[in-house]
Amino acid sequence: MATTIRNPGSWSVDQIGAMGRHVGAYTASVGSDETAELPQVQRLGFEDLHLALRRGMEDFAACRSDVAFLCLLYPVIGIVMAWVAFHNALLPLVFPMMAGFALVGPVAAVGLYEMSRRRERGEPASFADAFRVAASPSFGAIFALGLMLFATFIAWMILADQIHQLTLGPDAPASFGIFLTQVFTTAEGWTMMVVGLGVGFLFAAAVLATSVISFPMLLDRKVGLPVAVVTSIRVTRENPGVIGAWGAIVAGALLAGSIPAFLGLIVVMPVLGHATWHLYRRAVVWPDRA
Repeated sequence: MATTIRNPGSWSVDQIGAMGRHVGAYTASVGSDETAELPQVQRLGFEDLHLALRRGMEDFAACRSDVAFLCLLYPVIGIVMAWVAFHNALLPLVFPMMAGFALVGPVAAVGLYEMSRRRERGEPASFADAFRVAASPSFGAIFALGLMLFATFIAWMILADQIHQLTLGPDAPASFGIFLTQVFTTAEGWTMMVVGLGVGFLFAAAVLATSVISFPMLLDRKVGLPVAVVTSIRVTRENPGVIGAWGAIVAGALLAGSIPAFLGLIVVMPVLGHATWHLYRRAVVWPDRA
């Protein structure tokens, strides 16, 4: 039988079409559970973070060409967001946009979780396999959780804009230099930073607690969204120090990856994504795997 070599454009269109079909087919899976048994939450130590990061780097090294191709989109999105802000009198929202990237980061890493899952099972893993997430029985729940995080990002941006207007005023700064001067040399600017960082921390903590385990768990098992979110919160409650440290590592790594024109995200995002899968595997134990 003859094999047809397809171009990337038609392949991508087919993948998007398949994803759309699966969204409709699996919407009902948002609240469904494969089993009534919940996983056992493990006590984590800082050595678990080290091990997760090390295995994340190993996954990245094994799939670096495929992963780098998959993650080229991240710096492009970051640059486009910054360009829009700089060219539409939205300078005060540049930093909130960069910080808010961490709120939707778990969604962007779902394909990486799938690659790590396949490697763990001894199966081949490539950028094409990352799109198999769309065929997951729990894709409806994954999609719903992604929408929740996107809504959280929008809410954060709206609040950040309100904080700027209430402190520095509604008028857009004349230039980036003038804006920096207002931020660092006026009482209103320092108030904006302190309040903004405080509110941003609350947003980040809420997203971390609800999603650090949820996305990998939904990919691993056919469980409902409530079970996945509750399990993620349970892991956070049992390991507040370790999960807090993980959040700090993620935030620091994303910041470092964003500074050189967002290009560092090509490496940072896949390592963190793969590491998150391995952290999930150490955080919970299912009855049939105990």
